[in-house]
Amino acid sequence: MGNSQQQEKRLTFFQLAKDNIRNYSMFLMLALIFIVFSILTGGVNFTSRNITNIFIQNSYILILAVGMVLVIIIGNIDLSVGSVCAFTGAISAMLYNTGMGLIPTLILTVIAGAAIGVFQGFWIAYAHIPAFIVTLAGMLLFRGLTYIITNVTPISLSDDDFRTITSGSISFESLDRGGLHLFALIIGALLAGLYVYFAFRSRKNRIKREFEVLPVRYFLLKMGFFILLTGTLSYKFADYRGIPTVVVVLSLVIAVFVFITKNTVIGRYIYAVGGNAKSAKLSGIDADRVIFIVHVIMGALAGLAGLVFTGYMNSALPQAGNLFELDAIASCFIGGASASGGIGTIIGAITGALVMGVINNGMSLMNIGADWQYVVKALVLLLAVYYDIYTRRKAGLG
Repeated sequence: MGNSQQQEKRLTFFQLAKDNIRNYSMFLMLALIFIVFSILTGGVNFTSRNITNIFIQNSYILILAVGMVLVIIIGNIDLSVGSVCAFTGAISAMLYNTGMGLIPTLILTVIAGAAIGVFQGFWIAYAHIPAFIVTLAGMLLFRGLTYIITNVTPISLSDDDFRTITSGSISFESLDRGGLHLFALIIGALLAGLYVYFAFRSRKNRIKREFEVLPVRYFLLKMGFFILLTGTLSYKFADYRGIPTVVVVLSLVIAVFVFITKNTVIGRYIYAVGGNAKSAKLSGIDADRVIFIVHVIMGALAGLAGLVFTGYMNSALPQAGNLFELDAIASCFIGGASASGGIGTIIGAITGALVMGVINNGMSLMNIGADWQYVVKALVLLLAVYYDIYTRRKAGLG
């Protein structure tokens, strides 16, 4: 305890910022981009409707980013996710049109995506073909299969209920007051309370084991930031239509994989394999199995993203998923993942995806064409990877 107090006295805000700039730079980037577009659009991008639309319009990329960051952490890449989204999206529409309910369709679509992950994971992990080649082949294969099963024709959905997974919202009229959907505020308060409780409990355990912890004032500042962020999002959702259904789906995906990466054996193995696969094997880790599992997870999440995109468009499009893989990869690198593997977080990838989403949204609100959007996104990606290389070199990591 005494060591922690001495450390707290020595640690200044600027030293803390310097030590953690790599971890928090993506949050600063997101905030800065949002503020700039708020000024340029006269605050339109900060309206409740627009905040909700940012999450809905980028939901499938956010889901893909969760899986892609795991692939990048193990030192691989997946170029097939856009085509897999198109293929599984078409499958989901065909299943739903048979009269099957939304939940069975969702489960079977995710299973179909996982099966694709099994197929690609086998060639990568056990046949030892480079992931770039396997997933490039997968990109062509599943795009071709999509054209075959759809006959290059959009598949319309039998009713509008499918759209609820993306465009629907959760609210209770009995709780609505003064135009606000109070259920969203209640959920926001509950999540903030749970986060603070577990953060304090984790801090207490770290102090008991004499691990390094943040000074109290900075820890409280971090808690305050999270409460402010949660409260703002909850209010924006409450002020429009309530909690978007897809945000609930996305939150569950994020929670599951944050838990896996931080609190499970397989999560530690993923980072170990990405850091140094040979050392991981010498330590007794079955690196091939870890790589296989990660690609199965990526396939399952691509299936879920395909279903969500189909719901967003209210039909399965043969050309769906175009450049989704590049958006997902860019999101991970902007969010702090390392091109050399071993480094990256789920929250970072989500933040990176939101950076891309806010840029697209802001430029669309300013009536800037898609051509310039590609230019800006390319420059942001290039700078993000340069920043990763620069900070690693400065820290003596490569």
